[in-house]
Amino acid sequence: MRGGSVAVVGGSIAGSAFAGAAARLGAERVVVLERTPGRLEDRGLGICTQNDRFAELVEAGHLAPDTRRHRLTVRRWVTRGRAGEGDGPNGRGRALWTQPFPFHSHHWAVLWQALRERTPETVEYRLGSTVTAVGGDRDGAWAELADGTRGEYDLVIGADGYRSVVRAAVCPEAVPEYAGYVAWRGSYDSALLDGLPGGAGAWPEDECATVCYPGGQVVLYRIPGLAPGSTLVNWVFYAPTPDWYRPDGPTAFGAGALSGEQLDGMREFAQRQLPPYWAGVIALTPPERTLLQPIYDLATPYRTTGRLLIGGDAASIVRPHNTAGAVKALQDAHALEHAGRRAEGGSWAALLADYDRERTAAGRELVELGRTLGQAQVTAAPDWSTMDESAMAAWWQQQLSGGGTPGGTGFGGHALGRAG
Repeated sequence: MRGGSVAVVGGSIAGSAFAGAAARLGAERVVVLERTPGRLEDRGLGICTQNDRFAELVEAGHLAPDTRRHRLTVRRWVTRGRAGEGDGPNGRGRALWTQPFPFHSHHWAVLWQALRERTPETVEYRLGSTVTAVGGDRDGAWAELADGTRGEYDLVIGADGYRSVVRAAVCPEAVPEYAGYVAWRGSYDSALLDGLPGGAGAWPEDECATVCYPGGQVVLYRIPGLAPGSTLVNWVFYAPTPDWYRPDGPTAFGAGALSGEQLDGMREFAQRQLPPYWAGVIALTPPERTLLQPIYDLATPYRTTGRLLIGGDAASIVRPHNTAGAVKALQDAHALEHAGRRAEGGSWAALLADYDRERTAAGRELVELGRTLGQAQVTAAPDWSTMDESAMAAWWQQQLSGGGTPGGTGFGGHALGRAG
């Protein structure tokens, strides 16, 4: 890669990480082609990184040790109280299990900005550049923009997400599959919690709450705000497919795109299914901070062809239950950089084959674990009214028995460099 040219299609977390990796490997020219013309900083979703995975990424140089984040320590599983029992003094529901949860939470934009700040200044970002086609062979690659211009490169990296143009060129047979349910998502200033019974104090700041109901669950935790010192509430509400939604691919209904009737239907469903406190947490979310994400799976059979390469969500779409989305993307970029260093003085073909061998297998494992977790927690969840602490612990371990252990392989992401 030293002295070569690289185009990265997509400039979000995966794209920024890949651009940094290519520059550190010595590429003379690295161009990031991002279709969004505006500020990526405005994306407000919450994401998490497992403590050990975060430390590994810091040690590898991908993240700064002072990257702003919020500390989580426990995951408390709750459900509605049994008939006649009620939902507790603050309406938080009946406790099922308190599980250790060694994670940090992040604001998507804060983590992305931290990556951008560590990207070498030689990387060129071109906003508003929509790539419509890519191609190439073993000797080089090209990317064509919507205005018809075409750039020639030594390598084109697809970090262009769910509807990846690069994936369509690398392995057109790989098509995302709808999982059969959706995730409503929202975030807002945590100061608004003071308006609920018990206020913010009813929900400890280091707690990730998982609220279970028949056919779904809500995962809620706090994340850093854009301004240092501020905190946001972030939630993900796994729910049945709304009557009005017709699955046509994994594109979200972005914040502000949902109608008042659609949002009212979601809030009413929450009131029927959730303990009052958590239904209230969701109801506080402004319409312009609420979106709908259909849940899809995708595991590509391979990640490279010629001088084209895919990573991040372009290569594997993993259900959010894994709590590994950001880690997966950063580890993809790390694997490219690691393969490049091992192939110093070698061929492009050797570098790409090394990356493909390691990350295709890892992506497939994460997708399978996500399916297992989604089935156990949503589509074939147990009868929560019968569950207690010992039953929950056994149920959780059964989910991980085929896909890893917390902090090791699978849940929260694989250990960095496990294949080399």
